[in-house]
Amino acid sequence: MSKKAGMQVTRTWRLTVRVFLPFAAGYYLSYLFRTINALIVSDLSSDAGLGSANLGLLTSVYFLVFAAAQIPVGILLDRFGPRRVQSALLWFAALGAGLFAVSTGFLSFLIARAMIGLGVAGALTAGLKSIILWFPRERVALVNGYMIMLGSLGAVTATVPVEHLLAWMGWRQLFEILAAATGATAILIYVVVPEQRIIPSNAPASATLGSVFSDRRFWRIAPLSATCVGSAWSLQGLWASPWLAVVEGLDRAGLVRQLFIMSIVLSGGAWLFGMTIHHVKRTGLTAETIFAMVAVLFIAAELVLILRVPLPSILPWSVVAIIGTATVVSFAVIADYFPSELAGRANGALNVLHFGWAFLAQYATGLILEQWSTNDGHRSILAYQVAFSLDVALQIAALVWFGLPWIQSFACWMNSVPSTMPLSAFDVFEASIFCEQSDGEVEW
Repeated sequence: MSKKAGMQVTRTWRLTVRVFLPFAAGYYLSYLFRTINALIVSDLSSDAGLGSANLGLLTSVYFLVFAAAQIPVGILLDRFGPRRVQSALLWFAALGAGLFAVSTGFLSFLIARAMIGLGVAGALTAGLKSIILWFPRERVALVNGYMIMLGSLGAVTATVPVEHLLAWMGWRQLFEILAAATGATAILIYVVVPEQRIIPSNAPASATLGSVFSDRRFWRIAPLSATCVGSAWSLQGLWASPWLAVVEGLDRAGLVRQLFIMSIVLSGGAWLFGMTIHHVKRTGLTAETIFAMVAVLFIAAELVLILRVPLPSILPWSVVAIIGTATVVSFAVIADYFPSELAGRANGALNVLHFGWAFLAQYATGLILEQWSTNDGHRSILAYQVAFSLDVALQIAALVWFGLPWIQSFACWMNSVPSTMPLSAFDVFEASIFCEQSDGEVEW
């Protein structure tokens, strides 16, 4: 190995240990907090006497606060850097976890959950920002995939490992441990991560948050990314558990086992998406095309569940899990759209919609379920089918909007094909106007 190659390997390992792993640890805790309620849902219901709507609100307030914080956090990341912002925010999560451990009423639970959501609001975007700052641009999508893969191990931890811990300690003691671990991670990031050199920005003065929201390409991908990724988080974070118990009839052991498998698939999905984006860009296949294929797969999996197609339920639920890491694809698209100086704000803007939709989907599902009476403490299967179907309908609408440039391009191509049927002057005029209007839309 040449001296230059050896120095490159050494630098890569230094970046991995001092930058990548500390931020991956923060994202791991974020994912653990996001999904842990699915496992302790019965304990929370009995301790606080919560119905489906209140339980949905308690779990989803994490997403609401998370979403509200994304743009301010993105601005702070671009201005002060991920090291200082992430280490400071994690202290809020540590305090929230400690409060959650001692809460007895719904309001205190809600405040604690909101504090946790605020504290980990920068976990992903801080990690993505650090990757953009420290790693070569051509490896950003691949390293993003590794970041989300390791972070999503938090969802794995929130299944079988936590179930074993709960067998010999209460969930309150578990949250005390999580509070301590979160505080330790905040210290680790502040002490270990180096401060990035301040490089004068070459971005134009117009490169502001407004330029993100005014970009037509952003509003093509944002609705589809939000409705797919947000819904996947909503389902795996809470509603997969009652569906598996009520609709699939699984006992506690079977339910935990299936959630564990879903979490393993979730973690592997992040790596798969990162590798796919890294390699297919060389073939000319765009990240937008890959994301459209992912969305179609997700919608199909949900329809399999809703229509109760006679397939092993782990198959569609694994697809639901893997879509939770499709942020690797959508963030790769965003990275191509905007300069690195806008990375924090652009990623934060998209994450607002991801987590905002997760909140709406999770809470709305609980409200819809409340419209059906309970039988032995459970809602009817029809209630779950109706609640899930609403999400799917909105995802299909977002997919059509996302694919509109291709639809228009195909329509223009069809109009250009000679036809044996004579066209009226009005038909020719209408087709020409349609294609002229779509010219600016076809190019992503």
